[in-house]
Amino acid sequence: SEVYIRPETAQGIFVNFVNALNTTRQQVPFGIAQIGKAFRNEVVARQFVFRMREFEQMEMQYFVKPGTDSEEYQRWKQERFNWHKSIGIRPSKLRFHDHPEDKLAHYAKEAVDVQYEFPIGWQEVEGIHNRTDFDLGAHQKFSGKKMEYFDPRTQERYIPYVVETSVGLDRTLLMVLCDAYREEEVPGEKEGSVETRTVLKMHPRLAPITAGIFPLIKKPELQEVARKIYEELAEDYKVLYDEKGSIGKRYRRLDEAGTPFCITVDFDGLEDQTVTIRERDTMQQERIAFDKVGEVIRSRMKNWAPDDPEPGS
Repeated sequence: SEVYIRPETAQGIFVNFVNALNTTRQQVPFGIAQIGKAFRNEVVARQFVFRMREFEQMEMQYFVKPGTDSEEYQRWKQERFNWHKSIGIRPSKLRFHDHPEDKLAHYAKEAVDVQYEFPIGWQEVEGIHNRTDFDLGAHQKFSGKKMEYFDPRTQERYIPYVVETSVGLDRTLLMVLCDAYREEEVPGEKEGSVETRTVLKMHPRLAPITAGIFPLIKKPELQEVARKIYEELAEDYKVLYDEKGSIGKRYRRLDEAGTPFCITVDFDGLEDQTVTIRERDTMQQERIAFDKVGEVIRSRMKNWAPDDPEPGS
């Protein structure tokens, strides 16, 4: 028997629309989102993650009352742009690309791409579409199964219109890495020297390691305190304990990994119960109390912003 693999995750949502409606007892408007594999019949797979035969999609189908679809489309257009900013992408690197009417897909009444300025130029990372009732209507027509919704507020029956958001996860990951990557000239370890540091200035929530915990040198009294701070922070954050190499080399290693905070225990701190916290983006250091480390990390993660928070700034 022939087997066909899906070109998008959306159709699985549409065929299960009535089932989802009955089991969740939702009222329009509501959405169904999922993440999963999709497949395309690319004759020549190239351009890295931009043309692949197998890739990961994050899609949402938002079901709305006909007549409200254009308003909801505009709302989701802004919501999705804000989402990309919320994961730390610089706004100056994002833009909308509206599809002209003569270039719309057969199922779309309106369509727009969210594009990011990659090193190779502007590329789509997400598509937002007003699919009207094209899909549910087609499934009803060819299956004979009713895809209508009864609105208890207006006592109407109708096939909902759909606003779709479709994100390429592979492209999004590449966008995050490209946007975060920097090479900066900074003072070296030797007095008067300059070196290049590689750093990933990604949103702290996306960083694979939230904080590095270092004893200044391999001394039992410093290691004991550093281990204790590590164990306390590990309950809430992804943290790394490191005591190998000079403190400067340890900073550089975690800069490359995108770690937003480094916490160092030294001999002065043993006397006054403080540690040094260093921020990845500015390399600024500050002394804080042992018992304030978690609170400071939470606050700075919450208030973090990219280095050009608004276009043209």
